[in-house]
Amino acid sequence: MQNRTITAWAWAHKWSSLVCTLALFMLCLTGLPLIFHDEIEHLSESGELQGAASARSGQPLDAVVASALADYARAAGKPGVPLFIGFSPDNPLITVTVGPRADAPGSEMRLFSYDRASGANVGEVVEDGVMDFLLQLHTDLLLGLPGMLFLGTMAVLFIVALVSGVVLYVPFMRRLAFGTLRHDRSARVRNLDQHNLIGVLALGWIAVIGLTGAINAFADPLTDVWRVTELESMVAKQGGQPALAPANYGSIDRAMAAAQAALPGQMPQFIGFPGGAWSSSRHYAIFFQGDTPLTSHVLTPALVDAASGRLIDVRPMPAYMQALMLSKPLHFGDYGGLMLKIVWALLTVGTLWVLWTGLVLWWGKRR
Repeated sequence: MQNRTITAWAWAHKWSSLVCTLALFMLCLTGLPLIFHDEIEHLSESGELQGAASARSGQPLDAVVASALADYARAAGKPGVPLFIGFSPDNPLITVTVGPRADAPGSEMRLFSYDRASGANVGEVVEDGVMDFLLQLHTDLLLGLPGMLFLGTMAVLFIVALVSGVVLYVPFMRRLAFGTLRHDRSARVRNLDQHNLIGVLALGWIAVIGLTGAINAFADPLTDVWRVTELESMVAKQGGQPALAPANYGSIDRAMAAAQAALPGQMPQFIGFPGGAWSSSRHYAIFFQGDTPLTSHVLTPALVDAASGRLIDVRPMPAYMQALMLSKPLHFGDYGGLMLKIVWALLTVGTLWVLWTGLVLWWGKRR
């Protein structure tokens, strides 16, 4: 490799790394506790509901939604409309999101939870704890879409830093045996050896985390693309019928039965009501998942006419949406239980050390 080429790659590695380093420190530090999000939440819960999974059976969905609407009216002092239903594959917990109107923003939504086995109210879910704050900081810097896009850009720069680092590491490896740590040299050389060794050992994992982080950051634009392409294509056969008023919503249980007949063996993960970001203006969008650690994150939407309960269309998510669905659990190590999460945490600590030694090397060179 010529000196001019090495200089160009070194410039790309230095500046792509420096620009994203502060954001990466924040993402690693907030990501560490988020890896154990489920375990931390279980410690603070008084007890988990016992019984059949709400995704499988329980009280009629129409009755659960009616309870949520009544609870919302009492709490908010005005009537509301259902926005989402969320199911659990493990226990009877079922959640209903209610808002003042079909297109209400997240800040105006209220989430009520129930025991679907008995229909009992478990309480309103208030997302204002430390873990929710860390998740919001990790995903969008508390800034919404602009924050997500900024972090997505930082993730892309991080990938550039990884590629350029590997390119520079190849000629470096020709002079030293793999894994060499020159303890008898200066502190700068020792930091360089640690930076290179830990970086190349964790390279595959770091690349996956950077790539999945970039995909997650562009979730909202990708969802918008899905809405204006796939979702509109699914409802096109109905000829652009007008939006359906909440008063005219039909039975959710009937819609669920029609969708399950088309997707036997799969479990519902959530239902999007008409007018929301995940459905059309007059359909229930029922999203089904598989029953394995991998397929549980690959969703298949079934679109059902909310007035008649007639199934309109069922089709798999396009590749870019499947990549989005798979990227979040892969990003946090949610595929293999606690041991995999511990590995994820150790690799995150290693990444922090790579960032720190890189910063020390840059500052030492400036001095």
